Amino acid sequence: MKYRLLTKEQFESLHQEFAIFLASQSIDVNEWAEIKTQKPEVALEEMKVFSDVVWEDVLTKAIYLEHFSETSANFFKCDADKIHRIAIKITWDINLLTQEGFEWLMKNPLDNSVEIFKGSKQYTAERNTEIFDLIEKGSIISNGEIFEYFQGFI
Repeated sequence: MKYRLLTKEQFESLHQEFAIFLASQSIDVNEWAEIKTQKPEVALEEMKVFSDVVWEDVLTKAIYLEHFSETSANFFKCDADKIHRIAIKITWDINLLTQEGFEWLMKNPLDNSVEIFKGSKQYTAERNTEIFDLIEKGSIISNGEIFEYFQGFI
């Protein structure tokens, strides 16, 4: 398995897509019920393949990621061959995980207590694998507005 198994909630929300996936494998609803009870290892393999297909699609479409902690924020733009990062560190008592802290940062990006760093690097592994690793470490896929906002200050 390349990524990780989707969660139960993710499978439930992708129920229709999973049914289509099984149909593409020539597995109907009755056969699937039988596989789950009679051959759970085969069922798990089908779920793993489907999970990798979903992850690959999501990761291929992902361009921007964000990761926040109380005193720092990281914004990523994932191009085809390179990843760009804007790292922000707050040097005084502001909690970026609160609405108030986030709004303060957006209004005061040039404040002396805001340190902004920018960098780019080639992927050291496959693009989607690196994006997946960032997601597993707490990043979320975003629309890129915040990355582009701070890009304008650098």
